[in-house]
Amino acid sequence: MPLAEDTTVLDDPPRTVPIVIIGNGPSGICLSYMLSGYRPYLCPDAVHPNPILQNKLEEARHLSIPEQDLEYLSEGLEGRSSNPVAVLFDTLLHPNADFGYDDYPSVLQWKLESEHYIPHLVLGKGPPGGAWNDMEESMLTLSLGDWMELPGLKFKDWALCNRRNSKNDRATPAEVASYYKHYAKVMGLKRNFIDNSYVTYVAKTYREPEESASVETKQISSEQLQHKNNDVYLKNWEIQGYRRAADGSREPFCLFAETVVLATGTFDAPARLEANGEDLPYVSHSLSEFETDICKGKLRGATDPVLVVGAGLTAADAVLCAHNHNIPVIHVFRRRLNDPSLIFKQLPKKLYPEYHKVYNMMCTQSYGTTSLHPKYTSFPEHCVLSFNPDMKFVLQCPSGPKKVFKISKALVLIGSHPNLFFLKEQGRNLGHHPNQPITCKGNPVEINPYTYEASKEPNLFALGPLVGDNFIRFLKGGALAITRCLEMRLKNKSQIDESGSTNGAC
Repeated sequence: MPLAEDTTVLDDPPRTVPIVIIGNGPSGICLSYMLSGYRPYLCPDAVHPNPILQNKLEEARHLSIPEQDLEYLSEGLEGRSSNPVAVLFDTLLHPNADFGYDDYPSVLQWKLESEHYIPHLVLGKGPPGGAWNDMEESMLTLSLGDWMELPGLKFKDWALCNRRNSKNDRATPAEVASYYKHYAKVMGLKRNFIDNSYVTYVAKTYREPEESASVETKQISSEQLQHKNNDVYLKNWEIQGYRRAADGSREPFCLFAETVVLATGTFDAPARLEANGEDLPYVSHSLSEFETDICKGKLRGATDPVLVVGAGLTAADAVLCAHNHNIPVIHVFRRRLNDPSLIFKQLPKKLYPEYHKVYNMMCTQSYGTTSLHPKYTSFPEHCVLSFNPDMKFVLQCPSGPKKVFKISKALVLIGSHPNLFFLKEQGRNLGHHPNQPITCKGNPVEINPYTYEASKEPNLFALGPLVGDNFIRFLKGGALAITRCLEMRLKNKSQIDESGSTNGAC
């Protein structure tokens, strides 16, 4: 049950808030939804296909899911996420989805209970939707449209009134971005969002009791917190940044919060080859830049091929884009063609014909010994050594001599990493492997699996791709876990305060 459409925008946010969420993509939106008092309950007539889970749910049918023991409910469940609460919530929202039963109804119903609202702010660089607002409009999403949806508003229901082509189960990023903006509005969440906000600094701080909020704060490490006396305010995080005004000017802000949630996703910083010459003007790490060059006619009539590096879906999109505009392609990737981890091997042909077309070219038009194919040539198990100023690049073969080819443009599309520059050491201390950059696959933020609190930093939480949940269907579990944790802490704090008041009165 959504609130009436909320058009309120916070022009002058409070200086101190309980929770600040950094990132307004689907992770931040979903968490804001639950913190706003929306509660999932087991539907009255629902029967989950997993009988063990159904029995557990029956034991506390009268309680909302956030009030229950998530570890107990998650025990024994298996799914495509390594985070147990993500698997739990996904199977409640999409029972047996991984077994092909996409139409099995959710066993949950949502109720708005305003008394459970927890004040919070969501900071994002643009409108709600995060990076979805910047993706290429013509692509189709990897996930089905239903799996892009957030709780309480079915994507199909929204699509009936808003989609141009409802025949395809996959949506374009532009449609998904529009859905997220509509969702934040119709669910009454906009009062929590501050758009066009850029965070530049986040650190744990403390203030002496006699210091006012206007006095400069001091940075303090987690280790130091344990040695400070009780007369120091230890909970606050300081969040600095700026809002970009309509005229392009910057308006600085400074907030304090007891809790910070990282929901930034992974699209901020493209991964690099670290090859010589990678910063030359003709080398790009952006598919949208390539599309812009084509639209402006910069590659019209080019006889030299475009180099595409990478074996993921973005690289495949670049190959398709070039192919559709009759631009020859050299496609370089390090994996073997029969590598089972190639994403193309995990996609059904009927749903993803365009990607299987690319995979077929990768397999059937690989480099021979002397010449390139006219339109497309793949180089499996090769890597780029360097880019030269004369528009040539050097290719290392698995065995044999190096090769040099002249190109018109290079696209390095090998993934992206989160950019946590605003944290101390860029958040390197938060990962499973200390002192290494945070990556969604190799080194995600280490968390308590049932609260999503960072293992190495109290009152700092993370969800979504930062903890390895790259699919939207799984990030909702992080929102559930964080909401439950924060509600339990507020409840415990309230009980302690009441106990203190009672003791004082006596």
